[in-house]
Amino acid sequence: MNDEEDFRKHPEAHGEDVKERPQPADDPSEDGREVAHADLISSLHKTIETLTEDGATRGDLKILDRSISELRKAFKVFQPYRRRRKATVFGSARTQPDQPAYQQAVAFGRAMTEHGWMTITGAGGGIMEAGHVGAGQELSMGLNIHLPFEQSANHVIEGDPKLVTMKYFFTRKLMFVKECHAVVSLPGGFGTLDETAEVLTLLQTGKQTMLPVVLLDEPGGDYWQHFAEFVNKTLLRDGMISPEDNALFKVTDSLDAAVEETLGFYRVYHSMRYVRDTLVLRINQPISAEQLDELNATFSDVLVEGKIAQTSALPAEANEPELADLPRLTLRFDRKQLGRLRMMIDAINATCPTCETDSSS
Repeated sequence: MNDEEDFRKHPEAHGEDVKERPQPADDPSEDGREVAHADLISSLHKTIETLTEDGATRGDLKILDRSISELRKAFKVFQPYRRRRKATVFGSARTQPDQPAYQQAVAFGRAMTEHGWMTITGAGGGIMEAGHVGAGQELSMGLNIHLPFEQSANHVIEGDPKLVTMKYFFTRKLMFVKECHAVVSLPGGFGTLDETAEVLTLLQTGKQTMLPVVLLDEPGGDYWQHFAEFVNKTLLRDGMISPEDNALFKVTDSLDAAVEETLGFYRVYHSMRYVRDTLVLRINQPISAEQLDELNATFSDVLVEGKIAQTSALPAEANEPELADLPRLTLRFDRKQLGRLRMMIDAINATCPTCETDSSS
C-alpha cells in the first residue's frame, strides 16, 4: 500500500501522524511541560521495580506482563497505518452471511474502502467477518480475542500481519478506540452492547477524542432504534444522561447515511489536540468572520472564559508538521460539555455543506 499515492487519490483517508506528539490528544498538560521520552521509560522501569516492594502476587505480575506485552505488539502492528483513517466495526459473531445485517456490514466496509479508509474488526466471524469481506484484506485490520469457544480469525484476516490476537478484553477494547476515527456498531449481543456503551462513555467523559459513532441497523431493522428509545425513555427521563449526550451517536438503517455521517464528520473538522489548557480544533479550511461570530454566539456555554478564536498552528504543535498549514479554532473548553462539543463540530462542518471531504493532503 503506497500511502502518499493513495492519499492523493483519497484525501478523506488522510488522518494524523501522531508519532511525535508528546501526549495523547485528549490529555491536557497541567503545567505545560513535556515529559521526555527517556523519562517515561524510566518511570515505567520504576513502576515495575516497585511491584516487589508492594508485594505483588505472581498472578498480578502475570496479568501486568501479559497486558504490556499485548499492547506493545499492538502498537507495533498499528504504527505503519496511523496516518490512515480507520473505522472500527462492532457486531455479532453469530450473524450468518445470508442475513441482512451481514450484508449491511459488507456494504459498509466496501463503501469505506472506496474512500481509502481501513476497517478494524474483532477479526472473528459474523459482522466482524462481513466488515473485512467488504474492506478486503489490504484495508482490513483485526483484533482477535482468545476464547474457549466461538472466536477464531476469519478467512480474510487470518495469517495477515495486520492481525493481533489478545487475551484480555480491556487491552483489545483500548486498541479498538485508540486507533480508529469512527465507530460503526451493527446488531449484536452482550459484547457489542458493551463495546458500544464503552465508546459512548469515553466520549461523554472526554477520555476519547471526538469521533462519529453510527448505530447501523439492517434496512428496515429496529435493533438500535430500541436502544435509542431506552436511552431517551429511561436514561434521559431519569436524569442519568444529559439531552446533549444524544448528539454523541446517530441511529440509522441507511448505508448512505452511515457513510455520510462518518465522512461528513471530517468535512471541515480535521482533528483536535490540547495545548496546555487550550483546546485546539484543526480545520481543513478557514471559516468566515460571520461564521466565527455565530459559533461564539451559539456555543458560549462551552467556554470557561474568553471566546473561540481562529488562529494558525500554535508553536507547541511544531512536532506535527504535516498539519502545520491547517487553520485552527482555539478555545478554553469546559470539559464537562462533551455533547455540546460534538454539536459544535457539526456546526463547524455545516459552514461548508458542499465541501466534499478532508482536503488536508
